[in-house]
Amino acid sequence: MTDPLLIIKILGFSSLAFVVAILWTPILTYFLYKYKMGKQIRAAESAPIFNKLHAGKAGTPTMGGILIWGTTLAIALVFLVLAYLAPESAFAKLNFLTREQTYLPLGILVLAALVGLADDLLGVLKIGTNGGGLTMKHRIVMYTAVAAIGAYWFYFKLGWSAIHVPFLGDFEIGLWYLPLFVFIVAATAFSVNETDGLDGLAGGVVAIAFAAYIFVAAAEGKTELAVLCSVIVGALMAFLWFNINPARFFMGDTGAMSLGVTLGVMAMLTDTMFFLPLFGLVLVFESASVLVQVASKKLRGKKIFLSTPIHHHFEALGWPETKVTMRFWIISALGAFIGIILFVLERSL
Repeated sequence: MTDPLLIIKILGFSSLAFVVAILWTPILTYFLYKYKMGKQIRAAESAPIFNKLHAGKAGTPTMGGILIWGTTLAIALVFLVLAYLAPESAFAKLNFLTREQTYLPLGILVLAALVGLADDLLGVLKIGTNGGGLTMKHRIVMYTAVAAIGAYWFYFKLGWSAIHVPFLGDFEIGLWYLPLFVFIVAATAFSVNETDGLDGLAGGVVAIAFAAYIFVAAAEGKTELAVLCSVIVGALMAFLWFNINPARFFMGDTGAMSLGVTLGVMAMLTDTMFFLPLFGLVLVFESASVLVQVASKKLRGKKIFLSTPIHHHFEALGWPETKVTMRFWIISALGAFIGIILFVLERSL
């Protein structure tokens, strides 16, 4: 990551994404508020603690994730078209869409976003169980289906069938690569979905993880992938501008699902799936708390946490929402720093 032109390109695209997203946010918010795309809060009967903590947020528009993936897609397509129309110009050098590096992550970002958007619309229209939208079981099925598409592309189109274990080397696993890929991507999507429960929480945590992958991709020579990550980070920063407490709108499944799936794909594309738990340390805590809580209730008949995911537990203890969010951001940053240190150390040996 010593190439100054690459650094300028990364920072430039991230800044561009931030500005573009900020500029068209009023259009998005006008649409969301005009058509009352409000979030439904779980009923007190099924989630009493959650309802007590967040009842005041009922009606706040969801689907704000459109801002993130919409901005990313628009910028990618604009520079692709400009490069096509003027192949000898500077625009051709700025195009970052390539079959080897960015077609799949961008494509799966949009695909997962559309699936999440459909879920958000079901929730707004109160179609489905529990007041509308897909159940968690249905969401996991959808995450798995989207992940399976990526697994097929990696294994059969790109010929990936080995994994890299830090400090040990590469290991050929053959067809086992397919279920492993599906698990990593679906688990990451599930974790981001669970983390998206407080104003600014998921956006900040995921932005830190994607920022880590800017460094990783650039260090591996995957410059176009690094630029794509920088565009996502820039769009996420603009989203956070409006999502920090009190949130103007929420990310929704169209944001959480698409970002989670894409983050998992980034880990597989850079062959750093063992570093992903550090880059997304809070994501691990969030999903683990849910799994532990469910297991404890089924096996012991008791809860371990007051409420899950774990950010709600700290809220129930009396922590202000902003304190939980910012402390989780700090934990995320520390996890990413440790992950990058280990990544650099492993590459230097």
